[in-house]
Parts: sequence; C-alpha cells; structure tokens
Amino acid sequence: MIRTLPHDLQQAQAEILALAKSYGLDVFETIFELVDYDEINEVAALGGFPNRYPHWRFGMEYDYLHKGYTWGLQKIYELVINNDPCYAYLQRGNMIVDQKLVMAHVYGHCDFFKNNMWFSKTNRKMLDQMANHGSKIRSYQDRYGVERVEDFIDCCLSIDNLIDPHSAFISPTQERGLLQSIGGEGPGVKKLRNARDYLDSYVNPKEFLDSEQDKLSDDSEKSKRFPAHPERDIMKFLIENAPMEPWQQELLSIMRNEAYYFAPQGQTKIMNEGWASYWHSFLMTRHILKDSEVIDFADHHSGTLATSPGQINPYKIGIELFRDIEDRWNKGKFGKEYDECDDLSEKKRWDKQLGKGREKVFEVRKLHNDVTFIDTFMNEEFCEAQKLFTYAFNRRTGMYEIVDRDWRKVKKQLLFSLTNFGNPVINIVDANFENRGELLIDHKFEGMELDYEKALDTVKSIYVFWRRPVNLLTKYNSQPKILSFDGKEAKERDA
Repeated sequence: MIRTLPHDLQQAQAEILALAKSYGLDVFETIFELVDYDEINEVAALGGFPNRYPHWRFGMEYDYLHKGYTWGLQKIYELVINNDPCYAYLQRGNMIVDQKLVMAHVYGHCDFFKNNMWFSKTNRKMLDQMANHGSKIRSYQDRYGVERVEDFIDCCLSIDNLIDPHSAFISPTQERGLLQSIGGEGPGVKKLRNARDYLDSYVNPKEFLDSEQDKLSDDSEKSKRFPAHPERDIMKFLIENAPMEPWQQELLSIMRNEAYYFAPQGQTKIMNEGWASYWHSFLMTRHILKDSEVIDFADHHSGTLATSPGQINPYKIGIELFRDIEDRWNKGKFGKEYDECDDLSEKKRWDKQLGKGREKVFEVRKLHNDVTFIDTFMNEEFCEAQKLFTYAFNRRTGMYEIVDRDWRKVKKQLLFSLTNFGNPVINIVDANFENRGELLIDHKFEGMELDYEKALDTVKSIYVFWRRPVNLLTKYNSQPKILSFDGKEAKERDA
C-alpha cells in the first residue's frame, strides 16, 4: 500500500519535478513512498522489489544492510526502480534537505531509465513481473519442496552472468541473416564478376579460388557443429537444450529474464549515477537549497562523491566526466583543430564560445554505456585533473603502490574492468565435444588468466544443467588447457 507523503514533501516533489522538466529532463511518473530504516533495508535487500521470490541470499543481504546501519557504517539515502511508473523510497526521519536531494537525484535516474538506449529493451512493468515470478516460485516450493527449489535457484544464480547483454538489440530477422552470412551463399565459390572473359584469370586467379574453396569447406564443416556458431548466451542455450524438467526450465528462464533486466544497470553504473548526481547537484545549488541547508547539503554531497584509496567511485567519475564534456563542448575543446594543438597554454585558454555543452550531455546520456562513455570522452586532461593512476601489489614491500600515471594505461585498465561487467567472456562452441555429448566452452583469452577456483565452480554449475561432462578451453601460462568436470572429479589437460 502506497503511503501519501506529508504536505511539505509533496510541495518539494512538485517543485523539483517542475524544475527538472524545465531543464529538459523527461521522466516517467514517479511515486515516492516514505518508509522507515528497517523497511528500506528490506526493500534494498530484495533489489528494490518488495514482492520477489523467497531466497536465503535476500536474508543475508538484509542482515548486512541492517548491521551496517545499526553500527553507523552505511545508510541508504535513495532507492529507485526502473519501472513505469518509477517507484522510489524516502527514509522517514531524514532531514528535509536530504529528502529534496534524494528527489532531485531520483529524477535524474528516472530520466536516464526512460531515455538511455541501453534501457530501451527492459520490461517497464517489471514490478508486476517480479511479483508473478515470486508467486510461481512459491508454487514450485509447495510442489517440489523448499530445499530442492532453493538449491536449483542457487545453481541458476551462479551462472546468471553468462548472458549476452547485446543480444536484446538483435531481432530474430537480423539473427537469421547473420547465420546465413556466416554459412555462405551456396555450395560453390562465387567468382568476382567481370565484363571481359580474357580478364578472368586476373580477376579470379586460381590461388584466390582455391583459398575461397578452402574457407567454404571449413565453414561447411563448422556448420555441422552444434551450435553452428559460438553461443555467448549460455543460459538461453541450456534452457533450450539441457535435459531439465519443465519446472527447472521455467526457473532458469525466470533467472535469465531478471538477469537481462538488471544488465543495463551494470552496463551504465558510472553514467547513471553520474547523471543523477549531476542533476541533483545542479538543481540543489541553483534553485532548491535554502541558506540554512547549504552546510548539510555540502557535507552529504561530498560524502557521496568521496573516493576511497584504490577504488573507483562511479558517482565521482560520472559527474566529473559529464561536467567535463559540458565544459569542452561549451568551449569548443574538441575536434581536429583542438586535438592537433601542441601548445598547452593555448589549450587551457581555448574558448570558441560554442555553448553546445548541455545539448551534448543529453546526447551522451541517450546513446552511450559505461564502456563507450569512458572510451570516447576520457582524455589526458581529465585523467590528470582527477589524479587517476594504475596500481599493483608490491610483494617486496607488502604494499599496494602506484605503477603508472600514463592516462592511456589508466583508461585501458578501467575499460578492461568494465567490459562484460569485468567478467571473462566464454562461449559454448560444441555441444557434442569429441562425439560424446559433452559440452565444450571456449574462454576468449585476452591476456588475463582465469581464476582456477572460480572457473571450476562455473564448470560444476553448468554440469548441473547439462548432466554430462563439461569442458572449458582456456590458457594457463600461455598454454592451451582444457578444464573438465564429469560430475565426480575435475581434471586438467593440454588442449
């Protein structure tokens, strides 16, 4: 049941919404609910959805949040759900300046949810969908037993990152076209056309035709494999092909559905929090704050943007990069002329007075995710201004130390940590490995070796669904290795 906000908070909400819209923010209807600290911990432990399925991990998350609040180690100021309408929670007992800050922050998030491309495929009625999932899982627990269902959910959650976040943007028609292009146009090699027969030996030399025939033979051989091309969405492959009972397929489908819903939040953490922080800071300091509230706002805002040693604060990086983009496009500090300027003094004074900054940040908010955001807009000046560097553990001193301040290396390491949520990319490449019905999974090796224990846990989890030996192809010490699990023991061998 939604509880009506007190009159002063209703007035504040109306004022902040009007201000947000006046600056171009486009939001879903947003419903704020006032809850006490215990209730907001409960909702936060459930990922923001009060009617989710029962599972022990939610209880552990609640215990963690409750102890953190009790001991003064953490406090939840805002919680908002990507839904239409958006639901957001305010904690009863917070100062009025905190409630206004949270409202402004929430409207930034709501605008991002509604307009960012990476959220465009998400279910806008997920609050209802989560409740349906909860009802279905409870019915399975009644039918098959709580422990059996919960154990299976544990296995599902252990592989809920084995999806392809980009697949939501590929339509079935496009996918069929992609498969046809992979398979070739037909059984024979297609020659390049030419109007004169006597030029044929030059336009289509024998070496070229032989090479194309070899490629065609390889493609034909690969097409006999199952799957015909590497499958990155491992959850989907298992749902469609693993020997599971119907209720188990349904549970895995539910976990996959929720994984895809939460995926854009992982892909845009820096941008989303940066955008919300940008707007709460702008609206509060320009319009909303009273004189008596300035100190409290500055204290709490600075706490949000504080950066701990050795960690990246998404709020801080996000807001500073949005501000940097706005400043650069206002002053024209972009393009070939600016990039080719070698005079640092001139670059600092550079100001073409273009005034395109606000337009640009709205464009960035619409099109990018964290990887493209960092890759496109993080430059040398920004890294120097934010004092960013790479670090590593020194075994000799027993301490973490700065390794490099080269902005290119800083950017590369940050991008590596963001790509695929920082997880290794693995694909199913053969469901009949060595003609024994075994599963072969290929790790896309990018210079970083897999953590052996985590890799083994992943192989064991997939075995639960496949029920036949699972093999993982990867590299250790630059040597191709196959890590296998047959249900009883794990083995490692040269590939």
